[in-house]
Amino acid sequence: MSVQSASKERTVTRIKEPQQYSVIMLNDDFTTMEFVVEVLVEIFHKDEITAQQLMMQVHKGGMAVVGKYPYDIASTKVRAALTRARAEGFPFRMEIREA
Repeated sequence: MSVQSASKERTVTRIKEPQQYSVIMLNDDFTTMEFVVEVLVEIFHKDEITAQQLMMQVHKGGMAVVGKYPYDIASTKVRAALTRARAEGFPFRMEIREA
């Protein structure tokens, strides 16, 4: 009769949350407030009231953080917003910064 010994190994897996990046919307004198609200609702999935508040922050303060995301998501959202702005002829600007 043969007996095989079984050994179990314990491994500890640590999951690291992805680094977060702030998406910052910058004010300009040409992009309409309606367009900014539209971008916030459709691309950044903000509700209408939050979008209006963020738009006013950008308008009065010159800039506002509109969301924090992992880099890939942040860059995709910024690219979508800037592409839409260029298509409509706005000089809309956004930045991505480490949170």
